[in-house]
Amino acid sequence: MSQKHWLQHYSGEIQWDMAIPNKTMVEILRETAEKVPDRDALRFYDKAITYRELVGLVQAFASALQRIGVEKGDRVAIMLPNCPQYVISYYGILSVGAVVTQVNPMLVERELTFLLNDSGAETIVVLGDLYQRVKAAQAKTNLENIIVVNLQSIKENYVRDLTFEQFLQSSNGIVYPVDIDPEEDLAVLQYTGGTTGRSKGAMLTHRNIVANAYQCYEFYKESLVFGEEVTLTVIPLFHVFAMTSGMNLSILNGATNILLPRFDLEEVLNAIKKEQPTSFPGVPTMYIAITNHPKAEEYGINSIRVCNSGSAPMPLGIMREFESKTGALILEGYGLSEASPVTHCNPPFSDRKPGSIGIGIPLTEYKIVDVETGTREVPYGELGELVIKGPQVMKGYWRMPDETEKTLRDGWLYTGDIAKMDEDGYVYIVDRKKDMIIASGYNIYPRDVEEVLYEHPAVKEAAVIGVPDPYRGETVKAFIVKKDGMDVTEEEIIRYCKANMASYRVPTIVAFRDELPKTNVGKVLRRALREEEAASGK
Repeated sequence: MSQKHWLQHYSGEIQWDMAIPNKTMVEILRETAEKVPDRDALRFYDKAITYRELVGLVQAFASALQRIGVEKGDRVAIMLPNCPQYVISYYGILSVGAVVTQVNPMLVERELTFLLNDSGAETIVVLGDLYQRVKAAQAKTNLENIIVVNLQSIKENYVRDLTFEQFLQSSNGIVYPVDIDPEEDLAVLQYTGGTTGRSKGAMLTHRNIVANAYQCYEFYKESLVFGEEVTLTVIPLFHVFAMTSGMNLSILNGATNILLPRFDLEEVLNAIKKEQPTSFPGVPTMYIAITNHPKAEEYGINSIRVCNSGSAPMPLGIMREFESKTGALILEGYGLSEASPVTHCNPPFSDRKPGSIGIGIPLTEYKIVDVETGTREVPYGELGELVIKGPQVMKGYWRMPDETEKTLRDGWLYTGDIAKMDEDGYVYIVDRKKDMIIASGYNIYPRDVEEVLYEHPAVKEAAVIGVPDPYRGETVKAFIVKKDGMDVTEEEIIRYCKANMASYRVPTIVAFRDELPKTNVGKVLRRALREEEAASGK
């Protein structure tokens, strides 16, 4: 089992044992700007910014940060949707050796207050629409500087707080050099969703994020042409998947990045039609929406060569339907905040195994260990916990040494995901440890049930949880969103499941919904469904 069977898939130009340059992402941005200065780095609706202009704006932002006293190691929060100001802020913060603190714009005041206090951020870049929320949190935190981004031409008086434009104008253009050790110094605090208690800040170093950009570039390089690719980034940049696959990889590859602030189906399809992107990193709910659009093919979606699907499992039925409609290839991958995030993907240069997350990307080692002790490697095909080692793995959790010790053991990152590996080294994620349902002593993984539900012609979206049962301990409850114009009953769904899965997995309760609760990346929140059930007392 100690053999790295996935290495047999690496051949020709793709190197597993590659070298990671000792650089920062800011240095990579400057190098790209020297090679393709006049190429558009960013497009946002009718606005375009070239690589030369982007470097200048990043320099101005960094200078302005130093002028208000931001120093190496200080945490600076970004609370923005996808927009050019996000990218400028991110690279400007890294330029002065400060730490980007990623903030989900959907956080309510209580959650925001916790995150600001936990990180110790004294400066935030925030969307104008969220300004009052930040002001309300300010009194309970050490927040001193608020920089406000207005995406619409709104003239508001922020009293002593600056607009993004005013902040840039305060720059004198000088950025005093900062000595950065990529291996040790933090670049990003990436807060996890807090699905199992308080949210944790994964400490990602400069080397972590640079390594992951280079690892992804090496993995995909046979299908990438420097300075010619167009990436459509609608997954939010505050999410670690978009940070690497949407932003940093694009800058490393000299790509033009089309930014959209939210997933609006018509807007996305029109952007595809207009911009003809070659790459579209997304999540399954996005591909589901496009697949179910009656005229998707008319938007020129076949310009997209590769769709990198991450953040949640891709239902096989949707993958097949999407690919037959569009001609695009979906490469399902896997990552987590603690690994910057990408660790696995189905390779464009070797066999693709639908339903798997593929093989480890360059420099990534992995194994499946027993759930009980985490020390014994299990045989091929057996279930266990996926553990990972590589240069993209975080330094630890911010100010949480006990949590760090549980998650990082002997150099291995314990993912909390139940998986199995085949003899070719391909990994199949079964489910999160915490999502497992135990009914009458049987272990039931929600994804196994959801895969069958997605095959039903009337099912648009599905999620499965365990609910208390006086006899079985837990029983399976399915939540279903029906396709437009389709109808199906609870009895029909249960009958369909009985014909297509083992009896102990069959849902005993089916609830129909207009929509399922999701993160704003599009991942279905089973946790929210469990909390609803608990609150209802059912």
